[in-house]
Amino acid sequence: MKKFSILLISAGVFFLAFGGYQWFATEKAQKDSLAEAKALLEDDDGEELSLHSKTVSASSSDSSLEEAESFSPATGETVGVLHIPKLGEDLAIVEGTDEDDLARGVGHYKGTAHPRQGEQIVLSGHRDTVFRRMGELEIGDIFTIKLPHGEFSYEITKTQIVDADDRTIIRPQGKEVLTVTTCYPFDFIGDAPDRYILTALPVEEE
Repeated sequence: MKKFSILLISAGVFFLAFGGYQWFATEKAQKDSLAEAKALLEDDDGEELSLHSKTVSASSSDSSLEEAESFSPATGETVGVLHIPKLGEDLAIVEGTDEDDLARGVGHYKGTAHPRQGEQIVLSGHRDTVFRRMGELEIGDIFTIKLPHGEFSYEITKTQIVDADDRTIIRPQGKEVLTVTTCYPFDFIGDAPDRYILTALPVEEE
């Protein structure tokens, strides 16, 4: 019995240590990706470009339109920053939604559009890492996608819960729409059965 107790304690210590290592590794990967993403948004002098010089609307026509339309990063590449004003959070955006990509930040679903490409943009993240506070957001709150060629803001217009296997949320929209997804329920342990979906539409520049 004593040996069995020691075995159980040893196993518990191992899993705690392994879990702690995973948490540390994930936190470091996300910080490194965010630092890389913010570096992309700096000018040649190392200063972040001003909001006025970078903010554009999804429908405006200017010199950055061609760059936006041709924007197509490679899988695994750090793309930019997702800023969530209500939460005071900046999260790195990484191209792709494989586990390696999601461990580094918010994943951009390959094959969907980027800002100013006139179609659905899909961003995904884990509920227990980058999107742990997603349940605090409400209709009317803002997402801002910061890329090297501009900042693009979207207002949340709808939230919904769908089955984890529901793929109908990713489909041609005929217009620019930002779809942000994460697992649900937020406090579920293991593979969650549902997905929490936020739909946001472009905010026009005043």
